[in-house]
Amino acid sequence: MASHSVLFVCLGNICRSPLAEAAFRREAEAAGLDVEVDSAGTADYHVGRPPDPRSVEQASSAGIDISHYRGRQLTQDDFHRFDFILGMDRSNMQDIALRDPGDGKARTAMLLDIVPGQEGREVGDPYYGGADGFGVTWNEVDAGAKALVAILISDNA
Repeated sequence: MASHSVLFVCLGNICRSPLAEAAFRREAEAAGLDVEVDSAGTADYHVGRPPDPRSVEQASSAGIDISHYRGRQLTQDDFHRFDFILGMDRSNMQDIALRDPGDGKARTAMLLDIVPGQEGREVGDPYYGGADGFGVTWNEVDAGAKALVAILISDNA
């Protein structure tokens, strides 16, 4: 059983949250952390579908294959299964709060709130823009992944 479990959440689970999942998997593995990690969307638009091709390309440029990821929707069970549920923006956080059954173990926060100096910033949704926006998103979720790994290592110390 993993010592930590983390769920990354965005709107559709095809852009930001799969990239956050990939970045965190890489950082956690490099740090030797035993983690369970997944991603989900607050909406059901892309359930069962692979990530946006631009997300797949961005992850691939970082040496990570996410083409096998499949979209899923956030469930109430996730609040019992995961230690952390990290949303990408304020709208995601509102939707997460609406689904929270209130008796789970998950701590919720906006991803960039855990990055020193980035508190209150949202991970922008690159969906309606060009491929360059996915590079910006990658940099943001990668910073979040690194910050979370540092927090988990500190908590274990």
